[in-house]
Amino acid sequence: MRVLIAPDKFAGTLTAVEAAEAIAAGWARQAPGDELDLAPMADGGPGFVDVLHAAQGGELLGVTVEAPHGEKVPATVLVVGDVAYVEAAQACGIHLMDGGAEFGSTVGVGELLIAALESGARRIVVGLGGSGTNDGGAGVLAALGATSDGILDSGAIALDTVSRVDVAPARARLAGVTLVAATDVDIPLTGMFGATKTFGPQKGIDEDRIAEVDGWLEGFATASDRRTSLEKGAGAAGGIGFALLLLGASREPGIELVSEAVGLLARARAADLVITGEGAFDFSSRSGKVPYGVAEVCSQALRPCVALAGQVLVGSREMRALGIESAYSLVDAVGEERAFADPAGALADLAERVARTWSR
Repeated sequence: MRVLIAPDKFAGTLTAVEAAEAIAAGWARQAPGDELDLAPMADGGPGFVDVLHAAQGGELLGVTVEAPHGEKVPATVLVVGDVAYVEAAQACGIHLMDGGAEFGSTVGVGELLIAALESGARRIVVGLGGSGTNDGGAGVLAALGATSDGILDSGAIALDTVSRVDVAPARARLAGVTLVAATDVDIPLTGMFGATKTFGPQKGIDEDRIAEVDGWLEGFATASDRRTSLEKGAGAAGGIGFALLLLGASREPGIELVSEAVGLLARARAADLVITGEGAFDFSSRSGKVPYGVAEVCSQALRPCVALAGQVLVGSREMRALGIESAYSLVDAVGEERAFADPAGALADLAERVARTWSR
């Protein structure tokens, strides 16, 4: 039996590569004769560069960029031919935050773009997801040379000083380069379904401050380009999507971009079963997340898809609406303590159990 293993990261515990290897190890214990094909996945968030490097090769360039609160952190740019890939979370990920998202800047993401430019790339793909910031991408614009009558590089809290933004210098710096925003969400910048309202609480913005912070982004949008702020994906990564769209970027779902890069459709057609997974499998997985993207590819390939997750938070009806035949919870199988204490071993054990049902 041929099994394609295509999980996302298990946030906070396993990278996508580690998750794929753990699933393969457990499956092989139960079904040593099965042929296993590992295709770690990403949706634009953490792991985006590593997954693409594993799939396509290329050169990893080490750089140092500014983190959300001004300290310096290491990051990488993947260069494959004349294409460069950068991962916004390396410069502004939630793991780099100390305090609410309104205090963090995205200058470091702009510095990643500059490093990609200096590599000679003619196409730059920016993976968006896993951010801890919420500055509308103002820091990105500042790093690339945009000017303003206010402060762009000190987080959302400083945006109430801004009434005019000129992005022309930043656009000029990117002249002749194709820019792509690889997003895992399609939300606008502001409003009821915008970046602050949707993701602010999980980034540390107190509920009673949501309206105020969203108002700062509204003002920033008015000062730059209100219409662009309403486009799908403008709210990705706390508004970095907005900055990239202002700079002329096109938007692509990150999962689709990665699926194409790893040849997922062809590999699914060559398999009898596809396994995907992520840390928490819930109905938000439908919004550009890896399991739903993998399941869509499986539907094209006419292959069954099952999911292994840290937690499964949907019922069978919702699961099948997402295109997943069955989903298995790591916490339910081995308990929360072991799931966090030994995530790779626990995931391998879960995969071994699932193989008893699904392997021939």
